[in-house]
Amino acid sequence: MITKGLDFDNVSVVGIMNADNLLNFPDFRAYERAYQMFTQVAGRAGRKQKRGVVIIQTFTPYHPVIRDVMDNNFLNFYRNEILDRRNYHYPPFYRLVKLIFRHRDSATVAKAARELASCLKKTLKVEIAGPEKPFISWIRNKHLQEIIIKIKPDKYLPVQKRYIHKEAAQLKSRYKGLEIIADVDPY
Repeated sequence: MITKGLDFDNVSVVGIMNADNLLNFPDFRAYERAYQMFTQVAGRAGRKQKRGVVIIQTFTPYHPVIRDVMDNNFLNFYRNEILDRRNYHYPPFYRLVKLIFRHRDSATVAKAARELASCLKKTLKVEIAGPEKPFISWIRNKHLQEIIIKIKPDKYLPVQKRYIHKEAAQLKSRYKGLEIIADVDPY
């Protein structure tokens, strides 16, 4: 996909094929990335004397992101996106911590991830997504599970981080060979 950095003479038509794939990607930043990609691709058309045309292939032509791209209305896109992030507890209003669990046994990794998720929900009163298998759930002969923790950035953040670290260490001592990797602000 050609999106940035290239300037071709005589390009007056640009097509965005299957735009729905970007809009429906399972990531809270999917709309942001789609808007950015669509506007960058659209910028490839009509850069010289010719007027450009952009064709978007989609099943949802009235999707708010597509409408905002077509209307060149970044402010409306931003307002909708920031409201959704506030309502659904995503950055910049919350911090995200992804915990990746790895173990050679699929049942063990699933059980360990469930235990830690349950413990953190009860004790810290935080929102947790998962545990679930990532898209690629088997790497280097180890099974993977993930949980995502949504933490409100307030004065208790250092205490919460220490507690998560302590509970993860205890879990690793109970399950021989278990690895837990923390990815803070993974997006």
